Amino acid sequence: MPADTLLDARDIHVVRSGRSLLRDVNLQVLGGQHWALLGPNGAGKSTLMTILGARGHPTTGTIDVLGRRLGRVDMRELRTHVGHVDPRWRIDVPLTAHEVVLTGLTNTPELDRRHRYTADEHRHADELLELLGMTARRDSVWPVMSQGERGRTLIARALMPRPALLLLDEPATGLDLAAREKLLSGIDLLRSEVPGLASVLVTHHLEDLPASTSHAMLLRDGEVVAAGPVDETLTTTAISACFDHDVVVRRTGGRWSATAA
Repeated sequence: MPADTLLDARDIHVVRSGRSLLRDVNLQVLGGQHWALLGPNGAGKSTLMTILGARGHPTTGTIDVLGRRLGRVDMRELRTHVGHVDPRWRIDVPLTAHEVVLTGLTNTPELDRRHRYTADEHRHADELLELLGMTARRDSVWPVMSQGERGRTLIARALMPRPALLLLDEPATGLDLAAREKLLSGIDLLRSEVPGLASVLVTHHLEDLPASTSHAMLLRDGEVVAAGPVDETLTTTAISACFDHDVVVRRTGGRWSATAA
């Protein structure tokens, strides 16, 4: 196994309530790689993401996250080293964008009053907001922020502990065209600014993939349809098989689209 392996999932099977959700899934993510995880509803994407984020165990198989074997480590402690972006994350108190980013240090839904936030931590939060184009909205409170602004703030929050691995769970959910493009541009910029960072991004839509995507896995009915370098995986044949619908896949200007064949 290469020294810079951040995720190593082998022979993963997941069975819940007698139903097989994943079968024979293998995935290895190295530093600097950016994986897309695609498939129709019920394909097993969310189940796999739960395991990759150290939030659940497979029924059988092994998984190493940041060099630590699930089942042999403190899962809660391990999760503090993985940046996880979920646009459905609930924030019930009126925190500013800057404060939301700071909560990434303690992985809590609000500021931890026991934690003394340092000047360096405040500075790092502002740097992340700037990187993701959110400086002008630094002091905006969560309830009045747009869905796109919340998405970029949550990515900054996930990056606050300086993780080596970033998991993005359908980050473009609910975004209009302009907000989606700003989000994806921010992800591309982030990946160029932090070259050692690895990521896994889940989506249903090819149009929601950043141009910097390097690898992809296609899931259908809990099984891998195709996986590997992105240009070998996101093909017309493989996408048509994955979604059980004849489409034509095109890549223009680094971005993907699919239309009915």
